[in-house]
Amino acid sequence: MITQNHVFYSNGYPLKAILYLPDDYQEGEKRPCIVPNSGYMGLNAIYPALFARAMTARGYAAFGFDYRGFLDNGGPAGVCKLEEQVEDIRNALVYAQTLPEVDTGRIGLLGWGMAAALVIAAASKESCVRAVAGLNGFYCGERWLRSVYSYVDFNKLRQEVAQERIRFVKEGTRRFDNPFRYYPLDPDTDGIVKDNLYTVKGYGQEISLELGQSLLEFNAEDYLDTLNVPVLVGHGKDNQLHPLEESLQFYNRISGKKELLVLDGKHNDFMFDQHPVFEKLGDALANFFCEAMS
Repeated sequence: MITQNHVFYSNGYPLKAILYLPDDYQEGEKRPCIVPNSGYMGLNAIYPALFARAMTARGYAAFGFDYRGFLDNGGPAGVCKLEEQVEDIRNALVYAQTLPEVDTGRIGLLGWGMAAALVIAAASKESCVRAVAGLNGFYCGERWLRSVYSYVDFNKLRQEVAQERIRFVKEGTRRFDNPFRYYPLDPDTDGIVKDNLYTVKGYGQEISLELGQSLLEFNAEDYLDTLNVPVLVGHGKDNQLHPLEESLQFYNRISGKKELLVLDGKHNDFMFDQHPVFEKLGDALANFFCEAMS
């Protein structure tokens, strides 16, 4: 895989990015390009790079980046707002279209985890997107949180978020805490995160408590009326972080061309090079984007 380092700007903040090209890329070619996006707390070096390796092996270019506020990118460190990450994705799409290696008529968008919802919003706004895939995600933040918290604990969370909003408005200083305070991990996902993600430099910083309000308010279904491209919804059948039912509810609300892929896995237990479930996912993505962008 060939890599090129890039920097683009989102709301004036510099964001580091990488263009990934197949080993057989020849100068002057224009390749169809997939823009893979990290989920919550994700870094480009983790899952976007994994998807880039899979897609370049199947003939695609890929363009991955890190969101504002992560690593040494611009923007307030540790501030994670879903609506701002949508803006970063949209600006990544704008920048990718300027690259001579990219076929601007064949750009696909991919979102992993939390970014499954974000790419739906971005695809509804950016006409360059020909197809979009959401993988192992949630699509309505409030609905997802209700599904993983008890009734009592969900109401406590909502009250805490409201109180923090009042405090921030009155005092003007951000509060930061454990990144999973409002984003509860199931035991299986927690094990993968500890063993494989916390080992990546820069992963696991404290996150502003503004995340809670952003999670509760974001709903990808608000963008379905203006989404006019094919959608692939992929999900692990035993995913306990984002239960399969959440994706099924979203999938059933899509009125346009759509495809459902239920994977034999959990959340990220198969997210490794050469893992048979991930290889199956890579093939399905390549076929989906090829058909959708032909």
